[in-house]
Amino acid sequence: MSEAAQVPVLEAIDVVKEYQSGDGSILRILDGTSLRIMRGEMVAIIGESGAGKSTLLHILGALDQPSSGGVRIAGRAVHAGSEELLADVRNKSIGFVFQFHHLLREFTALENVMMPLLIAGKSTSSVRRRAMALLDTVGLSARADHLPSALSGGEQQRVAVARALAPEPALLLADEPSGNLDRGNAQRLHEIFSTLASSHGVGVVVVTHNQALAARADRVLLLDAGRVVDSSAMAEEVD
Repeated sequence: MSEAAQVPVLEAIDVVKEYQSGDGSILRILDGTSLRIMRGEMVAIIGESGAGKSTLLHILGALDQPSSGGVRIAGRAVHAGSEELLADVRNKSIGFVFQFHHLLREFTALENVMMPLLIAGKSTSSVRRRAMALLDTVGLSARADHLPSALSGGEQQRVAVARALAPEPALLLADEPSGNLDRGNAQRLHEIFSTLASSHGVGVVVVTHNQALAARADRVLLLDAGRVVDSSAMAEEVD
């Protein structure tokens, strides 16, 4: 294994997130959360509603600042620098898939996948080839010229996955990606996620309530009382 492969693609160290409530008291959502994700690994984060899963994901993805603690992506500290650094990390190192796909309605599936690379100044021909390859990966090459309105909800979410992979991110973060899909479309999306980490060599972190999706992960982490615990270790202790 190369030295680069041994560096965690994502490392959170003692992350604390606090908010001030209306009465002036401090509400601590994350209480010294730490985790480590390697390339080629898919990790699911589960927990009760309101446990802070989305808050954690936003901090891991450089969309929000921790109150204290730090996050490193591919060995790079992301919260210690400027807003320009954060933007650079988000654009080049992280792919996001949210519960709502947020596709641009006036553009085709292919154009939606191409968009991040075109904005980055890549040549149109190379971008088109990569976008078509990614649509093929998610089983939608035959739908490349369709507008989002002509795609099912599951197909739109698969386009969003392809778009997230377009910049070749080191890390893919997904927040309830199948939360709005019916069972059949959710199952198809789960199959795609289960192969993304190994096939693309990225670290994948999925926040989900869906047990079927969590079961496909290499590890399942439970967020409870502001900290993450390996649920398999908890199960062994119970046994």
